[in-house]
Amino acid sequence: MLIYMFLWRSCLRKTFLRRLLILFLLTLPFYLSFPEYAEAAPRLQDSGARTVIVIDPGHGGENRGTIAGEHEEKLMTMTTALAMYEELLLYDNVEVYLTRSEDTDITLADRAEFAKSVEADFLFSIHYNASENHELYGSEVWVSSLSPYNGYGYQFGYEFLSEMKEWGLLVRGVKTRLGTKGDYYGIIRESVNRDIPAVIIEHCHVDEAHDAGFCDSDEKLKEFGRADALAVAKYFGLKSAVLGTDYSGYQLADPTAGTKATLADSTEPDICQIEFQDADVPNGSLSLTVSGADYDTALLYYSYSLDGGRTYSSREPWPESDALTGEYADTFTLNLSVPPGTKPEVILRAYNMYDLYRESNCWVSEQIFPSTPPREAISTEKPVSEELTVIPVGGNTVEENPGTFLFLLYCLAGALGLLLFMFLFGYLSLRRRRKRRLQRRKEAGSIWNQQK
Repeated sequence: MLIYMFLWRSCLRKTFLRRLLILFLLTLPFYLSFPEYAEAAPRLQDSGARTVIVIDPGHGGENRGTIAGEHEEKLMTMTTALAMYEELLLYDNVEVYLTRSEDTDITLADRAEFAKSVEADFLFSIHYNASENHELYGSEVWVSSLSPYNGYGYQFGYEFLSEMKEWGLLVRGVKTRLGTKGDYYGIIRESVNRDIPAVIIEHCHVDEAHDAGFCDSDEKLKEFGRADALAVAKYFGLKSAVLGTDYSGYQLADPTAGTKATLADSTEPDICQIEFQDADVPNGSLSLTVSGADYDTALLYYSYSLDGGRTYSSREPWPESDALTGEYADTFTLNLSVPPGTKPEVILRAYNMYDLYRESNCWVSEQIFPSTPPREAISTEKPVSEELTVIPVGGNTVEENPGTFLFLLYCLAGALGLLLFMFLFGYLSLRRRRKRRLQRRKEAGSIWNQQK
């Protein structure tokens, strides 16, 4: 307080400029006490008054791309690219080009050179994904490792993958991959060498059940194209009088948040541990506490083994994983159903964004989980004795019901008993009749002797 009074008195004696300086010092603490508000992240790339976009349908001609069932990538990318092209034409002050409009094979260098010839602001390469063991799923965007193209790619990829997350697809992240010549992917490398920003959009995995339903028709492939166009419109801040949309003031993601998220990670996760939590052996349930960490990128999936690592479950999403920010749950509870007659030996794998994994310690149960389900779990609708079995008869197989077989045995035994009873009854009746005849003959003989 004394300091403020001194400054105020000085203000009255000094010149006007000095008075202003002293007044600023007096009010500065009040400004510093106000809460800070986050400002919108800057749009790193400015395309000017007119935006030029090149869409590159991946593969073509003899280069068919991913083949999985009825899926052929070169045809899928063409369908998506055309829908993206038609949607972007609805925006104002935009030029849109395709690197190919027919089923032809074009070199990566020629695709990038075409983008250079039309002075493209960005090249978007359209693709669909598959994995060697058909176990991966989700959407991802590959970007350059070089600045400022890395930041451009992150801001676009964030918008696209945020839309995919709302669709229900797993987000695999905005990522980079390095090769011996710099960026691993040729279309990105060739484009950046010509000062053209470029990304690869891997919409989903066509060979895995989680993603298959998102790409099983032409209309769904076109929906991907329209989602691509929406992300582009947000990225460049486009307007459309036809659609009645205006993204000129749209706030993009902070590119500094993507510095770690797009880091090319070549190491497996740092920590993966499991601890026993609880077990209900009669009902075959087991609960474990899982702890995991990766100091470079987000943890993306986990899988587990109940037989000591010989076989593993399919991959499940790591809880609270956000590949766009690099965040994930440090620990979570894993509830497992253990098959009857199993002595579980549990190992868990934690996978990061680059599909590298670390295995946990092995937790071994001291008990064998029950060989049969609990009594209350057995259905009473159909007795076990009435289940059909197949038995061989003379080289053929017949279906026989054990309950019916026992019934037939009982009937046969009853028939034999009845026959035996009838035989004994008849035998005893015959003896009684003979005895009566002998008695009558004896009585008749006595009467005849008396008369004689």
